[in-house]
Amino acid sequence: MSLVPAKPRIGDKVFSGLSTGAGILIFVILAAVAMFLIAQAFPALVSSPETLQSQGYGPFLSWVAPFAFGTVYSAFWALVFAVPVSIGIALFISHYAPRRLAATLGYVIDLLAAVPSVVFGLWGANVFAPALQPLHQWLATYLGWFPLFTPPASGTGRSMLTTSLVLAVMILPIITSLCREVFLQTPKLHEEAALALGATRWEMVKMAVFPFARAGIVSAVMLGLGRALGETMAVAMVLSGAGVIKFDIIGQQNPNTIAATIALNFPEASGLRINQLIAGGLILFVITLAVNMLARWIVRRRAAFSGAN
Repeated sequence: MSLVPAKPRIGDKVFSGLSTGAGILIFVILAAVAMFLIAQAFPALVSSPETLQSQGYGPFLSWVAPFAFGTVYSAFWALVFAVPVSIGIALFISHYAPRRLAATLGYVIDLLAAVPSVVFGLWGANVFAPALQPLHQWLATYLGWFPLFTPPASGTGRSMLTTSLVLAVMILPIITSLCREVFLQTPKLHEEAALALGATRWEMVKMAVFPFARAGIVSAVMLGLGRALGETMAVAMVLSGAGVIKFDIIGQQNPNTIAATIALNFPEASGLRINQLIAGGLILFVITLAVNMLARWIVRRRAAFSGAN
C-alpha cells in the first residue's frame, strides 16, 4: 500500500516564501550598505596624502587610526566594567533571588535597555562626570605612577573612564538579559545531580550552569560589544575626545571614537571631507563585521562542549 504525499498547504508556501525572502533581504541590505560605503569612501581612500593635506585633512590612515583605536579602547573598558556585573546580576536573578524579586529585577533591567542614548549622554555629561571628577584627582594623586592614571587628571571628569562607565551601563541590560535566559535553560537534571552529589549552590553553578551557558555568554558579550562599538550620541556628549592615541583613562585628552567623530563633524563637512568621514564609517563597519564573525567562530567552537546542542 503506497502512501500518497500530502499536498502542501497554501499557508505553508506563503510562510516559506516570506521566510526565505526575509533571509535574502538581510543579505541584500548588508550588501547595499557595504557598496554605498565603499563607493562614497573611494575618493578619500585613493586620494594622495598631498591632496588631503592641501585641504587641511591629513592622510586618511593617520587620521582614522586614533579614532579606530578610541573606538576599540572605549568598548574594551566598557566590557571590563559591564561583563562581571552583568553575569552576577543574571546569576542572582536566575538562581539566587526569590521569585518575586527576580521578576522585579528582570523588569527593571529590561526597562533600562529602553532608555535612549541621548538620555545616557545627558546624565553622563551633566551628572556622572562631575561626580567622578574627585575620583580622577585621587587616582592621579595616589596612583599616578600607573600608566592608566597618568596625571594631570581631567578637570571636568569627561574622560575615557567616565565614557566607558556610561557605555557599561548602556550595554549592561543587553548582556544581563541574554545571560539570564541562557542560565535559565540549564537542564534541571544537571543542577539537581550536582546538588545531590553534595555540591554547594556556587559549586553547582560552576559545574553545571557555566559550562552549559559558555557559548551563550560569549554571544551576549559580543552583542554588547557591538553596541559599545557603534554608540554615537552618548560618547559624543560625554567624552572630551581628540585625534590622539593615549592609554591613560583619566587624562584631559582622550582618543575619540569613529562614530562620535562622524556625528560631530558631518553637519559642517563638504567635499572630500564627507568622503573621509564615510571612509571612517567603512572602517567601523569592518570592525563590527569582524567582531560578529569572531563571535560566531567562538560560539561554534564552544557549543559542542557546552551542552547547548
